[in-house]
Amino acid sequence: QVPLVESGGGLVQAGGSLRLSCVASGRTFSSYARGWFRQAPGKEREFVAAISWRGDSTYYADSVKGRFTISRDNAKNTVYLQMNSLKPGDTALYYCAAGSSPSNYVRSYDYWGQGTQVTVSS
Repeated sequence: QVPLVESGGGLVQAGGSLRLSCVASGRTFSSYARGWFRQAPGKEREFVAAISWRGDSTYYADSVKGRFTISRDNAKNTVYLQMNSLKPGDTALYYCAAGSSPSNYVRSYDYWGQGTQVTVSS
């Protein structure tokens, strides 16, 4: 059973917005830090954003700072990624993850979803 399930991806024009959701399945992750990563074809998985377990600290990659917002609702066991002013360079498969601390390193996260595709047309 996949512990995290992403949704909300799709095709959008440049300048548009999408909101990704990641629901925990089968267990609670309310005491875990959560992160969003993305991977474009032929490229390595890269950090996008992370949030502490309380939601009081957030971190962003420079490429998305000011455009993306990460948030969480522990009562719903869900983390969100609001993406505004999308660019073609944001096109990728977006993954959510859970780990012990809000790191920008892939290996810091123990649980992963299967990803949701975001495609931004020019």
